[in-house]
Amino acid sequence: MHGSSQMGLGSLLSFLSTDLAIDLGTANTCVYAKGRGIVVNEPSMVAVNKVTGRVEAVGTGAKEMLGRTPGNIVAIKPMKDGVIADFDITEKMLTYFIKKAHNGNVWVRPRIIIGVPSEITQVEKRAVKDSAYRAKASEVHLIEEAMAAAIGAGLPITEPAGSMIVDIGGGTTDIAVISLAGIVYSKAVRVAGNEMDEAITQYIKKTYNLLIGERTSEAIKMEIGSAYPLEERMTMEIKGRHLIEGVPKTITINDEEIREALSETVNVIVDAVRVALERTPPELSADIVDRGIVITGGGSLLKNLDKRLREETGLPVSSAEDPLSSVVLGAGKMLGEFDLLRKIAID
Repeated sequence: MHGSSQMGLGSLLSFLSTDLAIDLGTANTCVYAKGRGIVVNEPSMVAVNKVTGRVEAVGTGAKEMLGRTPGNIVAIKPMKDGVIADFDITEKMLTYFIKKAHNGNVWVRPRIIIGVPSEITQVEKRAVKDSAYRAKASEVHLIEEAMAAAIGAGLPITEPAGSMIVDIGGGTTDIAVISLAGIVYSKAVRVAGNEMDEAITQYIKKTYNLLIGERTSEAIKMEIGSAYPLEERMTMEIKGRHLIEGVPKTITINDEEIREALSETVNVIVDAVRVALERTPPELSADIVDRGIVITGGGSLLKNLDKRLREETGLPVSSAEDPLSSVVLGAGKMLGEFDLLRKIAID
């Protein structure tokens, strides 16, 4: 057997334990391998050649191409609003990520746990499971993203006390009140990070007659976006194509304008949190007053979002330690605790 010298204990162990937890997100997909931690964290994107139907790149490679591809190559985001919009492409993407998580080993048939939005339909659940089975999984378990995020953020979900988690992703904002390892109240609004990017694009088009690409609007959001006035003014130079003159142009924008552009989206999220608090049973409300709200997910990185929520609800608001990977870390913990998984899996 060639290369047998490299077949040390490490590779033998990784060969034995192939279980994966996947956060199949609208914007990014994370894969957690049991005993190894997060092994894949890449954009949920696939570049496909329209002529040959071949997949040219997946993940980071595909994102690099976004907005820059020649006509015959299209960058497809197969997930929309946290659910599968394009079946075949999702399956190819999953296969690629699963293979990558196993270092290209094609013979493994892993047990997989996947996080899905709480208000997912039966049809959408079926689609997620089928995609995973076609990507060669031996078992597939679904758990609600909000529950996974709560576990990943370190909330004591099995205690008889209420915890509230607000998970703002790319496609959905999942809000849940959790007690005794069950979701007491959950609400998913399909307004999150992507919607913010879109709002910025529209604002800049309307105000400056400037067209900017997806990557630029995301960069603006990350650099100077905010949900509540900042202590110091921030500005940023952006480049785009002027609609009327038709040539590339550079303009300078500030945080106040972007806050204005984002206000509607942020309001939707704030209102959803408010509604969740209104619908929570009084005993659990009391717990939430003590413990506050935990925010997580990429969208929770928006500057001063915690301040804004504190202002609006009067409750303490804290951020999860690793907001981008709460869901996958929580799902990953479940790989080792199948008893708890049985309790909280939605199948």
